[in-house]
Amino acid sequence: MEIVWEVLFLLQANFIVCISAQQNSPKIHEGWWAYKEVVQGSFVPVPSFWGLVNSAWNLCSVGKRQSPVNIETSHMIFDPFLTPLRINTGGRKVSGTMYNTGRHVSLRLDKEHLVNISGGPMTYSHRLEEIRLHFGSEDSQGSEHLLNGQAFSGEVQLIHYNHELYTNVTEAAKSPNGLVVVSIFIKVSDSSNPFLNRMLNRDTITRITYKNDAYLLQGLNIEELYPETSSFITYDGSMTIPPCYETASWIIMNKPVYITRMQMHSLRLLSQNQPS
Repeated sequence: MEIVWEVLFLLQANFIVCISAQQNSPKIHEGWWAYKEVVQGSFVPVPSFWGLVNSAWNLCSVGKRQSPVNIETSHMIFDPFLTPLRINTGGRKVSGTMYNTGRHVSLRLDKEHLVNISGGPMTYSHRLEEIRLHFGSEDSQGSEHLLNGQAFSGEVQLIHYNHELYTNVTEAAKSPNGLVVVSIFIKVSDSSNPFLNRMLNRDTITRITYKNDAYLLQGLNIEELYPETSSFITYDGSMTIPPCYETASWIIMNKPVYITRMQMHSLRLLSQNQPS
């Protein structure tokens, strides 16, 4: 399934599927959430319970702009005033540390070479902080957002914070106009996106087999991660892990990127636990 939009759209988040956003709670609660009910034999709250186990996560249960959503193409509205996204890398490649968080794969950029994004629905420039990979146990699931009720095999999320108003992502995550998340669906194919290939080749992915494992990657070109399109869907929503602050503008690119079946298999072999 490949749906392509030739124009820019504005989507209102009125139909909401709260599945899974920016972690900022007391450390005592940090491990008290998951995407499935049983982890290591113990019940752990899934998304529908996040707001019940910690009052600071109340928005996860009662918020009105919770992400992710099911994108219903029949409900989209064309906005002629949206401009293309502008990615500013300063012509330099970046480095970052890749982590197995036990819930998803995270690439956190270093501060030496900064990547900023503007345009689209943004009034301010936003700085790239982290890239997350979400995936599932089979190809028919894995993405957080749905398209007309259908999931993709995975989803890349580039998390940016408003560096013009706020000093860091922690402050921005709880503040108005704080975050912009660029989302790109992942499909399984015979070829691989060059950026994701650097993260998911065998020599790299096996370095983060267990939870909390980390590995430094250098010489990455962020522009290689984007699909060849300037079109997108955008809506105002939330981050998708507790405490689910409703401070994120989502930009969902209208073409997917691809990884190989072997690379997807390697992701599924990652452990959600530490070696012990």
